[in-house]
Amino acid sequence: MRRSSPSRRAVLTGTAAAAALTALPPLAGQASAAEPAVAAGQAYRWRNAVMGGTGFVTGVLFHPAVRGLAYARTDIGGAYRWDDRAARWTPLTDHLGWDDWNLLGVEAIAVDPAHPNRLYLALGTYAQSWAGNGAVLRSEDRGVTWQRTDLTVKLGANEDGRGCGERLLVDPRDSDTLWLGTRHDGLLKSADRGATWRTATFPAAPAATGQGVTLLVAAGRTVYAGWGDSDGGADKPSLYRTSDGTTWEPVPGRPTGAAAKVPVRAAYDRHTRELYVTYADAPGPNGQSDGSVHKLRTTDGKWTEVTPVKPGGTDTFGYGGVAVDAARPGTVVVSTNNRWADIDTVYRTTDGGRTWTSLKDTAVLDVSETPYLKWGAEQPKFGWWIQAVALDPYDSGHLVYGTGATLYGTRDLVHWAPQIRGLEETSVRQLISPPAGKAHLISGNGDIGVMYHESLTASPARGMAANPVFGTSTGLAQAAARPSYVVRTGWGDNGNGAHSNDGGQTWAPFETQPAIAKDAPGPIATNADGSVLLWSFVHWDGTPYPAQRSADNGATWAEVTSFPKGATPVADPVDPDTFYAFDTATGTLHASTDGGVTFTARAGGLNSGDKEFQLAVAPGRSGDLWLSLKWNGLYRSTDGGAAFTKVGSCWASYTLGFGKAAEGAPYPAVYMVGSTESTTAVHRSDDEARTWVRINDDRRQWGWIGAAVTGDPRIHGRVYLATNGRGVQYGEPV
Repeated sequence: MRRSSPSRRAVLTGTAAAAALTALPPLAGQASAAEPAVAAGQAYRWRNAVMGGTGFVTGVLFHPAVRGLAYARTDIGGAYRWDDRAARWTPLTDHLGWDDWNLLGVEAIAVDPAHPNRLYLALGTYAQSWAGNGAVLRSEDRGVTWQRTDLTVKLGANEDGRGCGERLLVDPRDSDTLWLGTRHDGLLKSADRGATWRTATFPAAPAATGQGVTLLVAAGRTVYAGWGDSDGGADKPSLYRTSDGTTWEPVPGRPTGAAAKVPVRAAYDRHTRELYVTYADAPGPNGQSDGSVHKLRTTDGKWTEVTPVKPGGTDTFGYGGVAVDAARPGTVVVSTNNRWADIDTVYRTTDGGRTWTSLKDTAVLDVSETPYLKWGAEQPKFGWWIQAVALDPYDSGHLVYGTGATLYGTRDLVHWAPQIRGLEETSVRQLISPPAGKAHLISGNGDIGVMYHESLTASPARGMAANPVFGTSTGLAQAAARPSYVVRTGWGDNGNGAHSNDGGQTWAPFETQPAIAKDAPGPIATNADGSVLLWSFVHWDGTPYPAQRSADNGATWAEVTSFPKGATPVADPVDPDTFYAFDTATGTLHASTDGGVTFTARAGGLNSGDKEFQLAVAPGRSGDLWLSLKWNGLYRSTDGGAAFTKVGSCWASYTLGFGKAAEGAPYPAVYMVGSTESTTAVHRSDDEARTWVRINDDRRQWGWIGAAVTGDPRIHGRVYLATNGRGVQYGEPV
């Protein structure tokens, strides 16, 4: 998943600051004190362009006391509540805005069995020095409204170990007491339902790099904590417990060895009073090669290994999720994880682990609602990165498990389909809204390549763009005067570039590609008539390489030495001989007037202070350039980059695009993610950026939204917005 820019928001520290509460922002259409959310008559309706999941579902939790109530968490896309009647997920954290981008990753979820409306989230995507601290959200109405406590520690919902858990727990003896396991700062405890936190006394010492507390689970009135920094030996315990909420001790007789190094998940069977624990030699989701499953009889402390299949030979893997059937004693499910040779599965036992059945072996998968899950093959796989498994306490046949791309569910343990409606987690990189054709949207995405959206309300029928299939898309471009011609680039095993002659419906790989493309596929541009390709190359570690040019649809390529290395090429929408590129190293706009053969410098002194910027060209106008330089503002040139003028109507601009002009307006509608006042938001201008109207509101902010925005050239007011973990959001005036 994409790492976004660190937040510039000042983070509260200290006990007093940790008690600070943040109320939920105003409802859509209401004004805040700082600035009006939406100008009069410009309220917008926002929805997801449906893809269906596409990201790692790291945790699922059924409420033990309420039929049909469940919650899901993701590594970068927030949390969701299951609506059983509507059979869809409701997003709960879209109100988190630009400055809180690091809180869209959910490290852990907790519910209170005694108070069904209470919900707690531990938020924090990265635990690195450049990321902000974590926070805890608490709700008394199942996530409709929230109160917030900023923490003084960091959490890591998109780091190794993100499928472990849950790391957050309501104490079984006292609903006012909560426990939170952190990676590098030990065990935290709250005595006031998450309003304030302090460090609890815990035997294991946290490390600057490590997993820390991997899980917290209640077994009767006893709380167990998994420790992820054990070496598997007897002298470094991996499991602790407390029976009084004060004193923690290692659990006697616990398993040892590499296969029991990291406790990943745990579940308690209240009928048999047995605690089931899954283990692996690494926290996952990657890097596991060994694992095991053990159960502890809490009445007498007896441990029993109940591993379904032991890893070995070429069949290496760990164990991940575990869930018990609340209605059937001794019925348990566990999942394998990182099992690439024989493919991951979910095992089920009805006799306490004496015998197991692989549910994969009889599974009938129906992915017709989300065809991309075939990944360009004839049949979908059962899954991978399976660390979240949950059993409905009111329906023994209702089992769900998360994967790296979706959440599968079944009602009969045989027939499986994605239970994913409403849960959209794509990290979106590029957007095109074609001026004609079947689709109003083509998206370039992290992990799932390019999608051709014939419908905005259904997952694309063609699935991922194939021939070849990409993982993450790095470039997407359309010939302005020949919109049937589209090109794309990205990370793939069978080629890194492709072209389409039917607007992006079908594809063919470039006949050849530069050798560097395999290791550094960067952005691509095609000129106005589709006769020239310009491909820039950037390694995943940020190292740039010389761009290359093709004038024969990718049959041959030639290096362009005068093109600024690593820059994003942009084609003029009218003149097929003209390309542009902005060099962030020098703050200089470069241009070519010979079809990309040579580039020369034009305007300079436009330093952005950051490698992230965006250069856009107004449709149907030659040389009309708009340069977004983040908090350095927005600049415009009407002479092909010879000179730029700063736009005074906004002080920050992160990404910008164009759509159909308003009725009677001579210029396209301009859409921008930026700041005109104190809030970074989505704006529209119908008068060439002289004035702006905010078109999202404080309940719909989606964290970091700086990758791409574009209007629809056929429908005035419709806008498509790329998010980093909440898919494509599209808005329309209401």
